[in-house]
Amino acid sequence: MTEDILINVTPQETRVAVMLQGVVQEIHIERSASRGLVGNIYLGKVARVLPGMQSAFIDIGLDRAAFLHVADIWEVRHAHHNAPANSAKPVKPIEHILREGQSVLVQVIKDPIGTKGARLSTQVSIAGRMLVYLPQETHIGISQRIESEADREVLRGKLQQMMNEGETGGFIVRTMAEAASDADLEADVNYLRKLWRDLVEQTKKVQAPACLYQDLSLAQRVLRDLVTDSTASIQIDSRENFGKLTQFARDYTPNVLSRVSLYSGERPLFDLNGVEAEIERALGRRVDLKSGGYVIIDQTEAMTTVDVNTGGYVGGRNFDDTIFKTNLEASQAIARQLRLRNLGGIIIVDFIDMELPEHKESVLAEFNKALSHDRTKVGVNGFTGLGLVEVTRKRTRESLAHVLCEACPVCAGRGELKTARTICYEILREVTRESRQFNPREFRILASQAVIDMFLEEESQSLAMLSDFVAKPVSLAVENAYSQEQYDIILM
Repeated sequence: MTEDILINVTPQETRVAVMLQGVVQEIHIERSASRGLVGNIYLGKVARVLPGMQSAFIDIGLDRAAFLHVADIWEVRHAHHNAPANSAKPVKPIEHILREGQSVLVQVIKDPIGTKGARLSTQVSIAGRMLVYLPQETHIGISQRIESEADREVLRGKLQQMMNEGETGGFIVRTMAEAASDADLEADVNYLRKLWRDLVEQTKKVQAPACLYQDLSLAQRVLRDLVTDSTASIQIDSRENFGKLTQFARDYTPNVLSRVSLYSGERPLFDLNGVEAEIERALGRRVDLKSGGYVIIDQTEAMTTVDVNTGGYVGGRNFDDTIFKTNLEASQAIARQLRLRNLGGIIIVDFIDMELPEHKESVLAEFNKALSHDRTKVGVNGFTGLGLVEVTRKRTRESLAHVLCEACPVCAGRGELKTARTICYEILREVTRESRQFNPREFRILASQAVIDMFLEEESQSLAMLSDFVAKPVSLAVENAYSQEQYDIILM
């Protein structure tokens, strides 16, 4: 089956949709304001060395200094890797490697989070379309997803022939290289080596801190990583970026160039292909199935839970058949939603309970088949004793919900609110506590309309009893800006 890739570009963000037979399978979003730093290479300056923590703070030109641990220094890792297993030789301490004010070439391996600066490594790697270049290494590694040992040896042999005598640097062969021609591999080798030579030349011309290399934009990474032989077309709706993308394709992915086209229709590209509506649906909990059943997806801190329900589906010859067909349909929908929402980590799927072992086997087989189209590594365990299916999916980027949404300021992400009656009782207890510490003329309660209405109607007697108990008048005032859980007690 052929797929199409749609690229929507605005000054603020780039969005990519991967379509299979007109149905959205994947969504990728990159925002200019929050573009990641991972992969960027800097000439940094050592701001501070911390012997007690065996780490250092490196100024790379960002708001916060970045963090470099001794374990992420290439010469330490290299020495440790090559040391005999029974060697008692201590690791070289960081204070013997770095000094304050020293310039050091570093690469970001983890983006800044909260108050923490970026995490750095001095082991540099530069990704190409089919290869990852390791300028400080000498070995050739092969992606684990290339399972055939014969293919692995062929690829290793090809690369060894391309490595000229006296040239340094090693490579990791990516999955994309499995079906690559010798010319494609050689082009990637030459591109990566040229990139590294240019980068080294830059270090002699600039002063630290300075950014020497920035990872490719999302649109460029699409051509490098997402396009396969089954990709029929790549449409982009920005004339300026179309020019940049075609130039990139001409230089690095010439076999893709003929499939890149500029979309200039009047209707927005994503609207025309139903992508906007699909994104909205992907942010909801409920996924409706064509049969009338539905799936509920809940993303939590620890894991994602998926619950399958028959809903309004009553077809089939008997109840077992109805359940079986719903689970079969749900298995395909769940696999697609994992890709579309980019859900990673632990995923627990609660299919509707099936009595027949052959039904369980068929559903599991269908689920595995649907998951096999995923570009991300996925592992599936069979049904547990409780009838649950455990799935692990590698986290490669933030989920769609985390990119587009934030926790509700009213419920703080709980998805629930305390009832107006619960807030009323909290206020009554708070007024009682305040009356024991202070002696105001009056207590004034500021709260939402729903809470004030509860006090004026169903809880009016409770309010009167409280006023008698504290021997002070208690007045009410609506604060329209307050959520249902917010309130203030003013001592007059």
